[in-house]
Amino acid sequence: MRTILHSDLNNFYASVECLRNPEIRDKPVIVVGSKEDRHGIVLAKNSIAKKAGVKTGDVYWEAAVKCGKNIVEVKADFSTYLQVSRAVRKIYEDYTDRIEAYGIDECWLDVTASAKVFGSGEEIAHTIRRRVKEELGLTVSIGVSWNKIFSKLGSDMKKPDAVTVITPENYKQTVWPLPVEELLYVAKATKQKLNRMGIYSIGQLALSDENAVAQRLGKWGNYLHAFANGTDLSKVVKVDEEQNVKSIGNSLTVYRDLKNNDDVKTVIYLLADSVSARMRESGLNRALTVHINARSADLQSYHKQGKTSRPTGNVREIAELAFKLFREIYPWEEKVRSLGVSVSDFYFGPEQLDFFGTVSADERMGNLNEAIDKIRRKYGNNVIQLAIVKKDPRLAGLDVKGEHVIHPYSFFRH
Repeated sequence: MRTILHSDLNNFYASVECLRNPEIRDKPVIVVGSKEDRHGIVLAKNSIAKKAGVKTGDVYWEAAVKCGKNIVEVKADFSTYLQVSRAVRKIYEDYTDRIEAYGIDECWLDVTASAKVFGSGEEIAHTIRRRVKEELGLTVSIGVSWNKIFSKLGSDMKKPDAVTVITPENYKQTVWPLPVEELLYVAKATKQKLNRMGIYSIGQLALSDENAVAQRLGKWGNYLHAFANGTDLSKVVKVDEEQNVKSIGNSLTVYRDLKNNDDVKTVIYLLADSVSARMRESGLNRALTVHINARSADLQSYHKQGKTSRPTGNVREIAELAFKLFREIYPWEEKVRSLGVSVSDFYFGPEQLDFFGTVSADERMGNLNEAIDKIRRKYGNNVIQLAIVKKDPRLAGLDVKGEHVIHPYSFFRH
Protein backbone atom coordinates (compact mmCIF):
# COMPACT_ATOMS: atom_id res chain seq x y z
CA MET A 1 0.00 0.00 0.00
CA ARG A 2 1.23 3.48 -0.87
CA THR A 3 2.03 6.21 1.64
CA ILE A 4 1.16 9.66 0.32
CA LEU A 5 1.64 12.96 2.13
CA HIS A 6 0.01 16.25 1.26
CA SER A 7 1.85 19.23 2.68
CA ASP A 8 0.14 22.61 2.90
CA LEU A 9 2.03 25.67 4.13
CA ASN A 10 -0.21 27.61 6.49
CA ASN A 11 -1.22 31.15 5.45
CA PHE A 12 1.79 31.03 3.16
CA TYR A 13 2.05 34.51 1.63
CA ALA A 14 1.10 36.22 4.89
CA SER A 15 3.46 34.01 6.89
CA VAL A 16 6.38 34.92 4.63
CA GLU A 17 5.56 38.63 4.98
CA CYS A 18 5.42 38.33 8.78
CA LEU A 19 8.77 36.53 8.74
CA ARG A 20 10.55 39.32 6.94
CA ASN A 21 8.65 42.06 8.81
CA PRO A 22 8.47 40.87 12.44
CA GLU A 23 6.93 44.15 13.58
CA ILE A 24 3.62 43.30 11.84
CA ARG A 25 3.21 39.82 13.33
CA ASP A 26 0.81 40.98 16.05
CA LYS A 27 -1.44 42.84 13.61
CA PRO A 28 -4.03 41.64 11.09
CA VAL A 29 -2.07 41.17 7.87
CA ILE A 30 -3.50 40.71 4.40
CA VAL A 31 -1.57 40.14 1.19
CA VAL A 32 -3.14 41.73 -1.87
CA GLY A 33 -2.32 42.42 -5.48
CA SER A 34 -2.70 45.79 -7.18
CA LYS A 35 -5.29 48.02 -5.52
CA GLU A 36 -5.95 49.75 -8.83
CA ASP A 37 -7.75 46.77 -10.34
CA ARG A 38 -9.38 43.49 -9.36
CA HIS A 39 -5.95 42.16 -8.36
CA GLY A 40 -6.68 44.01 -5.13
CA ILE A 41 -8.41 40.93 -3.77
CA VAL A 42 -7.06 39.28 -0.64
CA LEU A 43 -4.70 36.48 -1.62
CA ALA A 44 -3.73 35.48 1.90
CA LYS A 45 -4.24 36.55 5.50
CA ASN A 46 -2.61 35.76 8.81
CA SER A 47 -4.49 34.07 11.66
CA ILE A 48 -5.39 37.41 13.27
CA ALA A 49 -7.07 38.66 10.09
CA LYS A 50 -8.74 35.29 9.67
CA LYS A 51 -10.25 35.52 13.16
CA ALA A 52 -11.61 38.95 12.19
CA GLY A 53 -13.56 37.31 9.40
CA VAL A 54 -11.32 38.04 6.42
CA LYS A 55 -11.62 35.50 3.63
CA THR A 56 -9.45 34.78 0.64
CA GLY A 57 -11.10 36.55 -2.29
CA ASP A 58 -12.35 39.53 -0.25
CA VAL A 59 -11.68 42.89 -1.85
CA TYR A 60 -9.03 44.70 0.18
CA TRP A 61 -11.40 47.41 1.40
CA GLU A 62 -13.78 44.72 2.73
CA ALA A 63 -10.91 43.28 4.75
CA ALA A 64 -10.10 46.75 6.05
CA VAL A 65 -13.66 47.15 7.32
CA LYS A 66 -13.46 43.81 9.14
CA CYS A 67 -10.06 44.43 10.72
CA GLY A 68 -10.17 48.13 11.48
CA LYS A 69 -7.37 50.69 11.40
CA ASN A 70 -4.66 48.28 12.55
CA ILE A 71 -4.82 46.26 9.35
CA VAL A 72 -1.57 45.89 7.42
CA GLU A 73 -1.88 45.56 3.64
CA VAL A 74 1.12 44.08 1.88
CA LYS A 75 1.48 43.92 -1.88
CA ALA A 76 2.19 40.38 -3.05
CA ASP A 77 5.81 39.56 -3.88
CA PHE A 78 5.64 36.36 -5.88
CA SER A 79 9.36 36.13 -6.59
CA THR A 80 10.05 35.92 -2.85
CA TYR A 81 7.28 33.37 -2.32
CA LEU A 82 8.79 31.22 -5.05
CA GLN A 83 12.20 31.34 -3.39
CA VAL A 84 10.73 30.24 -0.07
CA SER A 85 8.65 27.56 -1.77
CA ARG A 86 11.80 26.15 -3.34
CA ALA A 87 13.54 26.13 0.04
CA VAL A 88 10.66 24.09 1.49
CA ARG A 89 10.83 21.73 -1.46
CA LYS A 90 14.53 21.13 -0.71
CA ILE A 91 13.46 19.75 2.67
CA TYR A 92 10.93 17.46 0.99
CA GLU A 93 13.65 16.18 -1.33
CA ASP A 94 15.55 14.78 1.65
CA TYR A 95 12.79 12.20 2.06
CA THR A 96 11.60 11.39 -1.47
CA ASP A 97 12.15 12.16 -5.13
CA ARG A 98 8.44 11.80 -5.86
CA ILE A 99 7.07 15.30 -5.33
CA GLU A 100 4.17 16.91 -7.17
CA ALA A 101 3.38 20.57 -6.68
CA TYR A 102 -0.24 21.64 -6.32
CA GLY A 103 0.16 25.37 -6.28
CA ILE A 104 3.03 27.33 -4.81
CA ASP A 105 2.30 26.31 -1.22
CA GLU A 106 1.10 22.70 -1.53
CA CYS A 107 2.80 19.45 -2.55
CA TRP A 108 2.07 15.76 -2.66
CA LEU A 109 4.91 13.46 -1.62
CA ASP A 110 5.04 9.72 -2.22
CA VAL A 111 7.14 8.37 0.68
CA THR A 112 6.26 4.71 0.18
CA ALA A 113 9.87 3.76 -0.51
CA SER A 114 11.22 5.96 2.30
CA ALA A 115 9.63 4.12 5.23
CA LYS A 116 12.52 1.70 5.72
CA VAL A 117 14.91 4.61 6.17
CA PHE A 118 12.87 7.38 7.78
CA GLY A 119 10.00 5.61 9.52
CA SER A 120 6.26 5.57 8.92
CA GLY A 121 4.41 8.19 6.91
CA GLU A 122 3.27 9.84 10.13
CA GLU A 123 6.83 9.95 11.46
CA ILE A 124 8.13 11.45 8.22
CA ALA A 125 5.32 14.02 8.27
CA HIS A 126 6.20 15.13 11.79
CA THR A 127 9.89 15.32 10.89
CA ILE A 128 9.12 17.55 7.90
CA ARG A 129 6.76 19.69 9.97
CA ARG A 130 9.43 20.28 12.62
CA ARG A 131 12.17 21.01 10.07
CA VAL A 132 10.08 23.54 8.16
CA LYS A 133 9.32 25.32 11.41
CA GLU A 134 12.86 25.25 12.79
CA GLU A 135 14.76 25.96 9.57
CA LEU A 136 12.41 28.35 7.79
CA GLY A 137 10.11 29.71 10.49
CA LEU A 138 6.94 28.53 8.73
CA THR A 139 4.23 26.14 9.84
CA VAL A 140 2.81 23.39 7.71
CA SER A 141 -0.15 21.03 7.93
CA ILE A 142 0.33 17.55 6.52
CA GLY A 143 -2.15 14.85 5.65
CA VAL A 144 -1.03 11.22 5.52
CA SER A 145 -2.97 8.58 3.60
CA TRP A 146 -2.71 5.90 0.94
CA ASN A 147 -4.01 8.16 -1.88
CA LYS A 148 -3.71 11.75 -2.98
CA ILE A 149 -7.33 12.76 -2.39
CA PHE A 150 -7.48 11.65 1.24
CA SER A 151 -4.05 13.06 2.04
CA LYS A 152 -5.26 16.42 0.71
CA LEU A 153 -8.33 16.17 2.91
CA GLY A 154 -6.09 15.37 5.88
CA SER A 155 -3.95 18.46 5.45
CA ASP A 156 -7.09 20.60 5.53
CA MET A 157 -8.54 19.03 8.69
CA LYS A 158 -6.11 20.38 11.29
CA LYS A 159 -4.42 23.77 11.00
CA PRO A 160 -1.92 25.14 11.71
CA ASP A 161 1.21 23.03 12.35
CA ALA A 162 -0.47 19.62 12.46
CA VAL A 163 -0.42 16.10 11.05
CA THR A 164 -3.59 14.13 10.28
CA VAL A 165 -3.51 10.44 9.37
CA ILE A 166 -6.30 8.85 7.33
CA THR A 167 -6.10 5.06 7.02
CA PRO A 168 -8.19 2.29 5.47
CA GLU A 169 -9.31 1.53 9.03
CA ASN A 170 -10.48 5.03 9.99
CA TYR A 171 -11.48 6.81 6.77
CA LYS A 172 -15.18 5.99 7.10
CA GLN A 173 -15.21 7.66 10.52
CA THR A 174 -12.84 10.49 9.53
CA VAL A 175 -13.74 11.35 5.94
CA TRP A 176 -17.27 10.19 5.27
CA PRO A 177 -19.03 12.54 7.75
CA LEU A 178 -17.47 15.61 6.04
CA PRO A 179 -19.63 17.82 3.79
CA VAL A 180 -19.39 16.69 0.19
CA GLU A 181 -17.93 20.05 -0.86
CA GLU A 182 -14.82 19.24 1.18
CA LEU A 183 -13.87 16.69 -1.48
CA LEU A 184 -11.33 17.91 -4.01
CA TYR A 185 -12.93 19.15 -7.26
CA VAL A 186 -16.45 19.47 -5.83
CA ALA A 187 -17.18 23.05 -6.81
CA LYS A 188 -20.23 25.10 -5.90
CA ALA A 189 -22.34 23.99 -8.86
CA THR A 190 -21.36 20.33 -8.36
CA LYS A 191 -22.28 20.57 -4.68
CA GLN A 192 -25.70 21.91 -5.61
CA LYS A 193 -26.30 19.08 -8.10
CA LEU A 194 -25.27 16.48 -5.54
CA ASN A 195 -27.44 18.10 -2.88
CA ARG A 196 -30.44 17.90 -5.21
CA MET A 197 -29.74 14.15 -5.39
CA GLY A 198 -29.89 13.99 -1.60
CA ILE A 199 -26.09 13.73 -1.29
CA TYR A 200 -24.74 16.06 1.38
CA SER A 201 -21.74 14.21 2.80
CA ILE A 202 -18.74 12.41 1.33
CA GLY A 203 -20.05 9.16 2.80
CA GLN A 204 -23.39 9.58 1.07
CA LEU A 205 -21.54 10.10 -2.21
CA ALA A 206 -19.41 7.00 -1.60
CA LEU A 207 -22.48 4.84 -0.95
CA SER A 208 -24.56 6.30 -3.78
CA ASP A 209 -25.28 4.66 -7.13
CA GLU A 210 -22.25 5.50 -9.30
CA ASN A 211 -24.24 5.31 -12.52
CA ALA A 212 -26.80 7.78 -11.21
CA VAL A 213 -24.08 10.21 -10.20
CA ALA A 214 -22.36 9.82 -13.57
CA GLN A 215 -25.64 10.39 -15.36
CA ARG A 216 -26.02 13.68 -13.49
CA LEU A 217 -22.38 14.87 -13.59
CA GLY A 218 -20.87 13.04 -16.56
CA LYS A 219 -17.36 11.62 -16.23
CA TRP A 220 -16.76 13.86 -13.21
CA GLY A 221 -19.34 11.79 -11.37
CA ASN A 222 -17.27 8.63 -11.83
CA TYR A 223 -14.15 10.37 -10.61
CA LEU A 224 -15.83 11.86 -7.55
CA HIS A 225 -17.45 8.55 -6.64
CA ALA A 226 -14.03 6.88 -6.75
CA PHE A 227 -12.46 9.70 -4.72
CA ALA A 228 -15.09 9.35 -1.99
CA ASN A 229 -14.35 5.64 -1.74
CA GLY A 230 -10.59 6.11 -1.50
CA THR A 231 -9.87 4.45 -4.83
CA ASP A 232 -7.87 7.30 -6.36
CA LEU A 233 -4.91 5.61 -8.07
CA SER A 234 -3.28 8.70 -9.59
CA LYS A 235 0.48 8.82 -9.19
CA VAL A 236 2.70 11.47 -7.65
CA VAL A 237 5.01 12.88 -10.32
CA LYS A 238 8.71 12.11 -9.86
CA VAL A 239 11.14 15.01 -9.80
CA ASP A 240 13.55 13.35 -12.24
CA GLU A 241 10.74 12.93 -14.77
CA GLU A 242 10.55 16.69 -15.11
CA GLN A 243 12.63 18.33 -17.80
CA ASN A 244 15.72 20.38 -17.00
CA VAL A 245 14.13 23.20 -18.95
CA LYS A 246 10.53 22.76 -17.88
CA SER A 247 8.40 25.31 -19.64
CA ILE A 248 7.79 28.84 -20.80
CA GLY A 249 4.43 30.30 -19.93
CA ASN A 250 2.35 33.18 -18.71
CA SER A 251 -0.77 33.35 -16.60
CA LEU A 252 -3.25 36.10 -15.96
CA THR A 253 -6.02 36.94 -13.52
CA VAL A 254 -8.25 39.18 -15.61
CA TYR A 255 -10.00 42.32 -14.36
CA ARG A 256 -13.35 40.51 -14.68
CA ASP A 257 -14.43 36.89 -14.64
CA LEU A 258 -14.66 35.32 -18.10
CA LYS A 259 -18.21 34.26 -18.89
CA ASN A 260 -18.01 32.36 -22.18
CA ASN A 261 -15.69 30.67 -24.68
CA ASP A 262 -15.20 33.88 -26.68
CA ASP A 263 -13.84 35.64 -23.59
CA VAL A 264 -11.55 32.71 -22.88
CA LYS A 265 -10.27 32.54 -26.45
CA THR A 266 -9.33 36.23 -26.38
CA VAL A 267 -7.26 35.81 -23.22
CA ILE A 268 -5.65 32.60 -24.50
CA TYR A 269 -4.48 34.42 -27.63
CA LEU A 270 -3.10 37.25 -25.49
CA LEU A 271 -1.16 34.75 -23.39
CA ALA A 272 -0.02 32.69 -26.38
CA ASP A 273 1.39 35.81 -28.05
CA SER A 274 3.47 36.46 -24.92
CA VAL A 275 4.61 32.83 -24.73
CA SER A 276 5.62 32.78 -28.39
CA ALA A 277 7.64 35.98 -27.99
CA ARG A 278 9.39 34.69 -24.88
CA MET A 279 10.25 31.46 -26.68
CA ARG A 280 12.00 33.43 -29.41
CA GLU A 281 13.87 35.53 -26.85
CA SER A 282 15.17 32.44 -25.04
CA GLY A 283 16.21 30.61 -28.19
CA LEU A 284 13.72 27.79 -27.44
CA ASN A 285 11.91 28.35 -30.68
CA ARG A 286 9.86 25.17 -30.98
CA ALA A 287 7.95 23.02 -28.51
CA LEU A 288 5.95 19.82 -28.69
CA THR A 289 3.55 20.22 -25.73
CA VAL A 290 1.04 22.93 -24.84
CA HIS A 291 -0.48 23.27 -21.35
CA ILE A 292 -3.67 25.08 -20.35
CA ASN A 293 -4.43 26.01 -16.76
CA ALA A 294 -7.79 27.42 -15.70
CA ARG A 295 -9.07 28.59 -12.36
CA SER A 296 -12.78 29.07 -11.75
CA ALA A 297 -14.40 31.90 -9.83
CA ASP A 298 -14.73 29.60 -6.81
CA LEU A 299 -10.99 28.80 -7.04
CA GLN A 300 -11.24 25.27 -8.46
CA SER A 301 -8.34 24.38 -10.76
CA TYR A 302 -8.27 22.56 -14.08
CA HIS A 303 -5.22 21.53 -16.10
CA LYS A 304 -4.58 19.65 -19.31
CA GLN A 305 -1.74 19.26 -21.77
CA GLY A 306 -1.64 18.13 -25.37
CA LYS A 307 0.88 17.38 -28.07
CA THR A 308 1.24 19.60 -31.11
CA SER A 309 1.10 18.07 -34.60
CA ARG A 310 4.68 19.27 -35.14
CA PRO A 311 7.27 21.29 -33.23
CA THR A 312 6.01 24.87 -33.15
CA GLY A 313 6.41 28.32 -31.72
CA ASN A 314 3.60 29.76 -33.79
CA VAL A 315 1.23 31.86 -31.70
CA ARG A 316 -1.88 30.68 -33.55
CA GLU A 317 -1.00 26.99 -33.25
CA ILE A 318 -0.25 27.39 -29.52
CA ALA A 319 -3.45 29.34 -28.91
CA GLU A 320 -5.74 27.03 -30.88
CA LEU A 321 -4.43 23.91 -29.14
CA ALA A 322 -4.70 25.60 -25.74
CA PHE A 323 -8.29 26.63 -26.51
CA LYS A 324 -9.13 23.09 -27.66
CA LEU A 325 -7.73 21.67 -24.41
CA PHE A 326 -9.69 24.23 -22.38
CA ARG A 327 -12.98 23.19 -24.02
CA GLU A 328 -12.21 19.56 -23.23
CA ILE A 329 -11.65 20.04 -19.50
CA TYR A 330 -13.64 23.04 -18.29
CA PRO A 331 -17.18 22.15 -17.12
CA TRP A 332 -18.49 25.76 -17.09
CA GLU A 333 -20.04 25.37 -13.67
CA GLU A 334 -18.53 28.74 -12.77
CA LYS A 335 -17.06 31.66 -14.66
CA VAL A 336 -13.30 31.65 -15.24
CA ARG A 337 -11.16 33.65 -12.81
CA SER A 338 -7.73 33.08 -14.38
CA LEU A 339 -5.94 31.34 -17.23
CA GLY A 340 -2.42 30.15 -17.88
CA VAL A 341 -0.80 29.00 -21.13
CA SER A 342 2.61 27.35 -21.30
CA VAL A 343 4.71 25.16 -23.58
CA SER A 344 7.23 22.43 -22.83
CA ASP A 345 9.10 19.55 -24.48
CA PHE A 346 11.33 21.88 -26.46
CA TYR A 347 12.55 20.55 -29.79
CA PHE A 348 16.11 21.10 -30.97
CA GLY A 349 16.22 18.81 -34.00
CA PRO A 350 15.95 19.67 -37.69
CA GLU A 351 12.62 20.55 -39.28
CA GLN A 352 11.35 17.79 -41.56
CA LEU A 353 10.64 19.12 -45.06
CA ASP A 354 7.29 18.56 -46.74
CA PHE A 355 5.63 19.14 -50.09
CA PHE A 356 2.83 21.39 -48.90
CA GLY A 357 4.52 24.67 -48.13
CA THR A 358 4.74 24.35 -44.36
CA VAL A 359 8.43 25.22 -44.25
CA SER A 360 8.13 28.24 -46.53
CA ALA A 361 5.14 29.43 -44.52
CA ASP A 362 7.17 29.06 -41.34
CA GLU A 363 9.98 31.03 -42.93
CA ARG A 364 7.60 33.87 -43.78
CA MET A 365 6.18 33.76 -40.26
CA GLY A 366 9.70 33.83 -38.85
CA ASN A 367 10.53 36.94 -40.84
CA LEU A 368 7.29 38.57 -39.69
CA ASN A 369 8.00 37.72 -36.05
CA GLU A 370 11.50 39.13 -36.33
CA ALA A 371 10.10 42.41 -37.63
CA ILE A 372 7.42 42.53 -34.92
CA ASP A 373 9.95 41.81 -32.18
CA LYS A 374 12.18 44.60 -33.45
CA ILE A 375 9.33 47.12 -33.43
CA ARG A 376 8.18 46.02 -29.98
CA ARG A 377 11.67 46.33 -28.54
CA LYS A 378 11.81 49.89 -29.78
CA TYR A 379 8.27 51.10 -29.10
CA GLY A 380 6.86 48.70 -26.50
CA ASN A 381 5.06 45.36 -26.50
CA ASN A 382 1.61 46.88 -27.02
CA VAL A 383 2.43 48.74 -30.22
CA ILE A 384 1.52 45.67 -32.30
CA GLN A 385 -1.18 43.29 -31.10
CA LEU A 386 -3.37 40.50 -32.39
CA ALA A 387 -6.72 41.66 -33.75
CA ILE A 388 -8.67 39.30 -31.46
CA VAL A 389 -7.28 41.06 -28.38
CA LYS A 390 -8.56 44.42 -29.60
CA LYS A 391 -12.12 43.29 -28.88
CA ASP A 392 -11.55 44.20 -25.23
CA PRO A 393 -9.79 47.57 -24.78
CA ARG A 394 -8.74 46.78 -21.23
CA LEU A 395 -7.07 43.56 -22.31
CA ALA A 396 -5.45 45.37 -25.22
CA GLY A 397 -3.91 47.76 -22.71
CA LEU A 398 -2.12 44.98 -20.84
CA ASP A 399 1.57 44.29 -21.42
CA VAL A 400 1.47 40.64 -20.37
CA LYS A 401 4.97 39.87 -21.59
CA GLY A 402 6.64 42.97 -20.15
CA GLU A 403 4.87 42.68 -16.82
CA HIS A 404 5.33 38.91 -16.57
CA VAL A 405 4.71 37.78 -13.01
CA ILE A 406 3.47 34.60 -11.42
CA HIS A 407 -0.06 35.32 -10.36
CA PRO A 408 -1.66 33.75 -7.31
CA TYR A 409 -3.74 31.42 -9.41
CA SER A 410 -0.87 30.14 -11.51
CA PHE A 411 -0.02 26.47 -11.55
CA PHE A 412 3.18 24.59 -11.02
CA ARG A 413 2.16 21.16 -12.25
CA HIS A 414 4.17 20.82 -15.45
